[in-house]
Amino acid sequence: MNKHIKKVAVIGSGIMGSGIACHFANIGVEVLLLDIVPRELTDKEKSQGLTLQDKVARNRLVNDSLASALKSKPSPIYHQKFADRISTGNLEDDISKVAKVDWIIEVVVERLDIKKQVFENLEKHRTPGTLITSNTSGIPIKFMSEGRSEDFQKHFCGTHFFNPARYLKLFEIIPGPETLPEVLDFLNGYGEKFLGKTSVVAKDTPAFIGNRVGIFSIQSLFHTVKEMNMTVEEVDKLTGPVIGRPKSATFRTVDVVGLDTLVHVANGISENCKDDERHELFALPDFIQTMMNNKWLGSKTGQGFYKKVKNDKGNSEILTLDLDTMEYRAKKSAKFSTLELTKTIDKVVDRFPVLVDGKDKAGEFYRKSFGQLFAYVSHRIPEISDELYKIDDAMKAGFGWEHGPFQIWDAVGLDKGLELIAAENQTAADWVNDMKAAGIDSFYSVKDGNTYYYDIPKKEMTKVPGQDAFIILDNIRKSKEVFKNSGVVIEDLGDGILNCEFQSKMNTIGGDVLAGLNRAIDLAEKDFQGLVVGNQAANFSVGANIGMIFMMAVEQEYDELNMAIKMFQDTMMRMRYSAIPTVSAPHGMTLGGGCELSLHADKVVAAAETYIGLVEFGVGVIPGGGGSKEFALRASDSFKKGDVELNVLQEYFLTIGMAKVSTSAYEAYDLGILQHGKDIVVVNKDRQIATAKEYAKLMAESGYTQPPKRKDVKVLGKQALGMFLVGTDSMEASHYISEHDKKIANKLAYVMAGGDLSEPTMVSEQYLLDLEREAFLSLCTERKTLERIQHMLKTGKPLRN
Repeated sequence: MNKHIKKVAVIGSGIMGSGIACHFANIGVEVLLLDIVPRELTDKEKSQGLTLQDKVARNRLVNDSLASALKSKPSPIYHQKFADRISTGNLEDDISKVAKVDWIIEVVVERLDIKKQVFENLEKHRTPGTLITSNTSGIPIKFMSEGRSEDFQKHFCGTHFFNPARYLKLFEIIPGPETLPEVLDFLNGYGEKFLGKTSVVAKDTPAFIGNRVGIFSIQSLFHTVKEMNMTVEEVDKLTGPVIGRPKSATFRTVDVVGLDTLVHVANGISENCKDDERHELFALPDFIQTMMNNKWLGSKTGQGFYKKVKNDKGNSEILTLDLDTMEYRAKKSAKFSTLELTKTIDKVVDRFPVLVDGKDKAGEFYRKSFGQLFAYVSHRIPEISDELYKIDDAMKAGFGWEHGPFQIWDAVGLDKGLELIAAENQTAADWVNDMKAAGIDSFYSVKDGNTYYYDIPKKEMTKVPGQDAFIILDNIRKSKEVFKNSGVVIEDLGDGILNCEFQSKMNTIGGDVLAGLNRAIDLAEKDFQGLVVGNQAANFSVGANIGMIFMMAVEQEYDELNMAIKMFQDTMMRMRYSAIPTVSAPHGMTLGGGCELSLHADKVVAAAETYIGLVEFGVGVIPGGGGSKEFALRASDSFKKGDVELNVLQEYFLTIGMAKVSTSAYEAYDLGILQHGKDIVVVNKDRQIATAKEYAKLMAESGYTQPPKRKDVKVLGKQALGMFLVGTDSMEASHYISEHDKKIANKLAYVMAGGDLSEPTMVSEQYLLDLEREAFLSLCTERKTLERIQHMLKTGKPLRN
C-alpha cells in the first residue's frame, strides 16, 4: 500500500485521544481532534451570555481536554509550538471534515454500542479507502465493524496505543475479519518508522497481547502477595529496577494508572476467557475489592496503595497501605540478602539466575512469580500470538520491561524454567517440551548480528523480521569488536564506520572513556571512514565522572586535575577537528560532558526522547569540557547574522546558569544545543545507530575534509562582563541566588565574555578553552563546590546553597 499520512482525525479528546493527537502532531502530521457537544452550559458560559449554539461552548469539551493534556507533566508533546498542528471541533458541526483525512482513529469510551454509533456516523462522511481504526484496549474488533460497508471493513482494524502515547512504545494492530493484509502491513511499518513504536500485529483475543500477559502478571502477584504475607514495599522493591522494570514497580504503577482501569481489564479477561487455564487468578482478591468499594483508586482519588499526607510538622509524607489491616501506616524499608548479591551485577539479564536461586523470601518470590509467568506465556501460543517474540516485544514496549518473559526464561535456562513451573504445580505447553526434545535449549539465538527465535510451527530457529533497519549493538559487540577497555567498546558497524560505545556506570565520562574515544578516532583515521559515538543503554551519558574530580580536588592534586580537564577538552576538540566525520547519537539523559561531546560532533542524530543540557552549575562548577567555550562560539556565530549581540550572549549564558535541560530533542534546538540545518532527530530510538551510521557514511563519501581550527570567535570583553556582573549582583541582593551561586556565575561570565578585554576582539577556541579550564579549576578549590559534589555523589541530586 503506497499511502501517505498527511492528516488524521482523532475522535474523542480524553486523556488517550488528546495524547494520540499530540503524538501525531509530534511527527509533523496535521490533526483534526473532535469530541461531542456539551449538553448544558457552565456557569461561566451563562454569565458570558453564551448559548449552546456558540462555537466556544460547542467546542468546550475538546478544547478543555486538549488544553489539560498540553499542561500535563510529563508533556505529551515534543514542543509546545507543535500543538498548532492540531485543530479542534465537534462531532455535529465538523464531522464532515473527516472526508479530507487519511486516517480516522476512534478513541471514545469503551462501550461497544457507543463505538458502533460513532462508526455509523463517520461512515456517512468518510471517503472510501480512508484508514479507520479503533483504539480499544479489549473490545473484540470483529463486533465493531458489523453492519458497515465492505470498504469500511476492509480498511478497518484496531490500533491500540498505550498511555501515555508519546512515551510507551507498544502499538498493537488487531485485524478485523475483513481487514486487508496490505492495511496491516502499512500500519505495522508506519507505526515503527514514523510513530517510533514497536508495532505488534496481535490476534483479536480479549485484551490482545500486552494487557493479557501484563494483567495476568499483576493479578498473579496480587495473589502471591497474600499467600506469602508480603508488604507493598517488599513487592515494589522486588519488581522494580532490579529486574529491569520501571522505578514505579508494581503498586506505585497501579496507583498511577488507576486501580479501576486495571480491574476493568481483569474483569473483561475473566468474563471472556473462561477456558484460560489460570482463570481463577483474574478474580479480585479481597483487599482489591475493598479498595474498589472505598474508591481508593490511586493518584486520581488521592490514595491507593500509597497515600500522600501532611505530618504534624506540615511536611509531606507518603504512607503505605497495610494489606492485612487495610489501614495506612508509615513506610517500612525492605531489604533482602538476595538483592545484595546482585549489586555488583550491572546487566539486569545476568541477575535472573542469582535471583531465582535466592535462599530468602526474595528468592521464593521470584521462583513463584517466574514459574507462573513462564507457564502462562507458553500456553498463550498460539491463542494470542503465533510467534513468541511478539509477546516479549509487547511486554517490553507496553509495560516498560527491559526483558520479555521468554528472554527471562532464556536467562535462567530452559531446564531451570521448567523446574520453576513444576514447583508451582503448573505445566508448560507441549511445544516447549517438543523444542527441548529436538535439542533446542533456548528461545532465542544470535547469528551474524541478527536475532533468531524458535518458530513453533517450523520447529526451527527463524530470523526475527524487520531487523534490517536496525543495528543491535548487543548482537554485534563480540563479533565486531575492534577495541575494548574498561570504559568503551569500539565496534565495526560495516561500510567503513566505527562505533564507540560507552560501557562505564551510567555511561559517565572518565579517563578510560576519553582514552577510548581517542583510540576510536585514531583507528577511524587510519583504517576507516567515519565514527559514530552511540549506545543503546537507558541513557547516553550523565556526564563527567564527578567522583574522580572530587577525589582530585579533596587531595588538592590540582596539576593532575588540570591535566584531566585538558584531556577532556582536547578529546572534544578531536571530535570536531579529526580527519573523519564524527556523529553523536544522544538519547535519554545526555548531561554535562555527554552534552559537550554532542556539541563538538560534526553531526548529532538525536533520539526524540533526549533530555540534554549543561548542568554543571548544580555541582558548583561551570562546563569545563568545552561547553562554556562552545556557547561563546555559537553566540559569536549568531552575531554574524545580525542578532543583538548582548541579548544573544545573555541567552546562552542563562542556559548554562539555569542548568536548562531539554524535555525533548526538539527543545534542544531552542537551547542552542542542536542546530537547525545540521543536526537531526529520529523518533524511533531503535533506528538511531543505523541512521547515525548512514549519515557518517554519507559525509565521508561526499568528501569530508577536516575543518580548520577557529580563530574568529568574537568576544565582547568588558562590555558583556559588566552586564553579567551587574546582573549577578542584583540576583544576590534579591536573594534569588547565594553568594556561591554568584561566584560560579561570575566565573562563567568571565569565560563567555572572553575575559576583561577592553573592546570586542576576535579570539581562538583555545583561548576560550584556557579561560574555561582556569575557571573550572579555581571553583574546585571552593569548599562550597566540594560540598555540592559530595552531596551529588551521595544523593544523585544537586544541592542549592
